[in-house]
Amino acid sequence: MRRLQLAPHLSLDELEQRYRRADDPVARSQWQIVWLLAGGTATAAVARSTGYSVNWIREVARRYRETGPAGIGDRRRANPGARPLLDTAQQAQLQAALAGPAPDGGLWTCRSVAAWMSAVLGRPVSTQRGWEWMRRLGFTPQRPRPRATRADAEAQAAFKKGGLPPHSPR
Repeated sequence: MRRLQLAPHLSLDELEQRYRRADDPVARSQWQIVWLLAGGTATAAVARSTGYSVNWIREVARRYRETGPAGIGDRRRANPGARPLLDTAQQAQLQAALAGPAPDGGLWTCRSVAAWMSAVLGRPVSTQRGWEWMRRLGFTPQRPRPRATRADAEAQAAFKKGGLPPHSPR
């Protein structure tokens, strides 16, 4: 069996201590991987005992070889994510536009917000993005509730006139 080679950044005892004392579960599992590899355990055996893939074991080993203890841990926390679709100035423009009437003179809809965004950004924007930006800016699509077209007019009139018997006391 082939074994991964690790740089001797820390001794085997130090690796075990870091594994046992880690509070973060992601860092803990990565310290366990490095500790087992440094102890001579085969990559496939480390994968079986930790439940991670062989490729992930190799990735953790590569990070530890290249950057030492700084390479261990959850890197998702430092990821700021993608830039918003609209920058701050464009968000303010959309907020101001939503305060007035829609371009067609009616109410703002997801589709009309997406069309506005498409014009500002110079590229197509889906209706879903229009909905997301309306919600993000505190707006909801304002539409009247649909009316029941199959309702029985006589039953409604009887109900409105109090045609149902009052509740009896218990």
